[in-house]
Amino acid sequence: MSVSKPPPPPSASHLAIPPSSTSAPSSSATSPSATPHPAGPPPPSPVKISMQEHFAINVCPGPILPIPQISDFFPRFHDYPCTPPPPREKKILKEETFNGETGVGYKDGERRLDNDGDREEAVDSDDEDTYLGTLEFTLLFDQENNCLHCTINKAKGLKAMDSNGLADPYVKLHLLPGASKANKLRTKTLKNTLNPVWNETLMYHGITAADMTTKTLRLCVCDMDRLGRNEFIGEVRVALKKLKEGENKRYNMGLERIAQNKDANNPTVEQGAVVAEEERGRILVSLCYNTEKGCLLVGIIRCAHLAAMDSNGYSDPFVKIMLQPDMGKKSKYKTTVKKKTLNPEFNEEFSYEVTLDQLAKKTLEISVWDYDLGMSNDFIGGVELGINASGQRLRHWFDCLKNKGKKVEYWHTLTQQGAPSGDKPD
Repeated sequence: MSVSKPPPPPSASHLAIPPSSTSAPSSSATSPSATPHPAGPPPPSPVKISMQEHFAINVCPGPILPIPQISDFFPRFHDYPCTPPPPREKKILKEETFNGETGVGYKDGERRLDNDGDREEAVDSDDEDTYLGTLEFTLLFDQENNCLHCTINKAKGLKAMDSNGLADPYVKLHLLPGASKANKLRTKTLKNTLNPVWNETLMYHGITAADMTTKTLRLCVCDMDRLGRNEFIGEVRVALKKLKEGENKRYNMGLERIAQNKDANNPTVEQGAVVAEEERGRILVSLCYNTEKGCLLVGIIRCAHLAAMDSNGYSDPFVKIMLQPDMGKKSKYKTTVKKKTLNPEFNEEFSYEVTLDQLAKKTLEISVWDYDLGMSNDFIGGVELGINASGQRLRHWFDCLKNKGKKVEYWHTLTQQGAPSGDKPD
C-alpha cells in the first residue's frame, strides 16, 4: 500500500485559496502553469476630442465640421511651417436655380456663383412683389397761371413699417429730371395708420407747356421715423405729357419700388447749357404802365425752383430791380429777404415815374440774390426786359407798352446775363 505524497505548498507569489469542490477554478487560480481561460476584448479607450469640438457637438446640429484654430491662420505660432486650412464649405442639399431650372452643364465654381446671384435677386424680387399699397391723387394743369395742382387724396393698404404693425406715412413729390429741394413738395405726416387720408393740394408754380412735355412727376410714400432715418415705402411716376391742359385727371396707382437710375435723373452733357439755366430758377414778374400817374408798376410776385446757394441746401433769396439807363437812387429797389426757401413768395410792387416815350428806350434789370450775413451776397440769376431783349422777355415788354393800364404777368427763366452791370453786391 503506497502512500501518495501531499501536494506541494503554494508558492509565496500566489495567494492561498481555500479548496473548492470545483476543480477548474481552483486549478486555474492556484496553478500558474494551467491553461488560461480566454478573456474578452479589452475595454475601448476613451475618445479624445478638444474642448471646442465638445461644445460644437452639444450646440451645433448637423454634421460636425472641423473647427479651425487661431494658429492655423497665423503660422508663426507653429513650431514648424504649415499652410492655413482650406475655407469651410457648406454642403448644398438641393441645388436649384431661381427659375427652377436644373444646373446641367455648369462647373462647380460657376454653379455656386450663379446660385448666389439668383438668391440675392430672389430676395429683391420678393421685396418688390410684396404688396405695398395704392395711392390715389388728382392732377390739374393750369396753363394760364402756369401752375400744376397736385391733390393727394389718400392711400390704402400701406406696408407696415413700425414695430406696432402701423406706419406714419407722408407723400413727397419731385419733378424729374433734376430732382432737388427746389422742386420738392411734401404733405403732412399722419400717425399710426395704413390707410391715410390727406386731401391736401400741393402746387408747382412756373410750370410751362414745354415742361409738361419733358417732365415726370414722382410721388414717393415714406414712413417718418423720429429717432432714425425715414423709410421708403413705395413710389409712382406719371409722365406729365399725358395730362391735357385744364383736365382734372384722377389716378389710383399701386406703389412700386422703382430702381433709381442716375442716368435718367441726371441731364446729359449735350444739354448742359439748358440745364444750367433751369437750375437757376424762374421768376414771376408783373408789369403795368399807369397812364394816370405816368409811372411803371413792377411787381415781383414769386420765384420758383431757385438754385441752392447755402450749405443747408437752401437759399435766403431777395430780388433787386433797376431801370437802365441809371435814374439815380430812385431807379434801384430790392425786396425783403425770405429765409431758407427755394420757392419764395414776395408779392411786392415798385413804381418808376417815367413817361411812355422814355420807357420804350429803357431796360429793366431784375436779379435774384442769396443773402449772406457778414459776407458778399451770392448771385443766383437774373433777367433783362426791354427793347433789346428777345423771345418771351421782349414779348412781355411789348405787351406792357401796348396794353396801358393792364397788368401783364410772365414767368421768366433766370440766366447769368441778368446780373446788374457795374453794380457791386451789397
